[in-house]
Amino acid sequence: MHIQKLQLLNYKNYGELGLDFSERVNVLVGLNGSGKTNLLDAIYYLSFTKSAFAASDQHCMRKGESFFMVKGQFVKSSGTKEVMAAVQTGSRKVVREDNSEYQKLSDHIGRYPVIMIAPDDVDLVKEGSESRRRFFDTIISQLDQAYLENLIRYNHALKQRNSLLKMFQETGKPDWLAVESYDHLLMVHGSPIANRRISFAQEFLPIFRKYFTYLVDDKEVAGLDFTSDILKVGFAEGLYAHRQRDLALQRTSFGIHRDDYLFTLGSGDLKRLGSQGQQKSFVIALKLAQFEIVENYKEYKPILLLDDIFDKLDDRRIGRLLELIRRQFGQLFITDARPARTVDLLRSVKVPATVFHVEDGRIRLSEQSDAGEINRD
Repeated sequence: MHIQKLQLLNYKNYGELGLDFSERVNVLVGLNGSGKTNLLDAIYYLSFTKSAFAASDQHCMRKGESFFMVKGQFVKSSGTKEVMAAVQTGSRKVVREDNSEYQKLSDHIGRYPVIMIAPDDVDLVKEGSESRRRFFDTIISQLDQAYLENLIRYNHALKQRNSLLKMFQETGKPDWLAVESYDHLLMVHGSPIANRRISFAQEFLPIFRKYFTYLVDDKEVAGLDFTSDILKVGFAEGLYAHRQRDLALQRTSFGIHRDDYLFTLGSGDLKRLGSQGQQKSFVIALKLAQFEIVENYKEYKPILLLDDIFDKLDDRRIGRLLELIRRQFGQLFITDARPARTVDLLRSVKVPATVFHVEDGRIRLSEQSDAGEINRD
């Protein structure tokens, strides 16, 4: 699978733009703030119906505008499909595949898989459990529609239960029968989520270790362990035992929304023991494992987006990553603020690429071949 064409209207710093991409390697070069990452984010948006970076669709609109549109033409073995997403202030989001509008956005997830590797991904190591859960939930949701539906329903029930707890704390009159109705929903939808997370972690670990070992030349051993409260005590028992605490906190303190994934280096904690380079290698290995698992399930290669990832990696690890790019991946997008670096690195492993020069929302195209760059300005 690859994206052949991209059209933008009022998306972030782009007013109106149309681009044709290579089905292999596309390099976006330009100064920081020029709009390179926004192009990757537009492709991500077409896959997930939301931005990888903006918390709200309103933050994706060009300054002064009240509407944006992102449209992409994807080529798969089954043919060419057009995906369009449009947002108008005050109206609901519209997402279409060809001329068919999705009634549920969740039905679109997984149809056009994209893997993004970005500098902030190191937050998977540095931040709390929510970012790690979100990472694995994103992978599983692309592969398992039932998992995504359970996750949506669990989160809705959790929100409603927390609202009840807040109201009861304010009134001083808890209605535990009402709480139990949401306990039932949490168990119905949460139990299959927990079971899927357990099995997926077991499936994911050996693939992750393969890539991490490759990146570091067998010099370090990394691991990850899934941890959940419901592995220690039953779901119903845990919810009941935490009732009074939940009432005082005005939120649900037991359940699969508190699950975590522990990242290790050697026999210790990666966050505490790992250098910046080791943490970055760990995160890249996570994303490469994500790529392989998605490919295995879908039986075609997802699109890989690499946003400014060469910083904090030494030349040896960059070389190992580029060798993987040459051998293994399908369509690839790379951003870099230092044009010569990326072009030289790709040339060193004999990977031809189409190079886009980005400057303040404007694009200038040149094309790199094994013989060098061919300007097409």
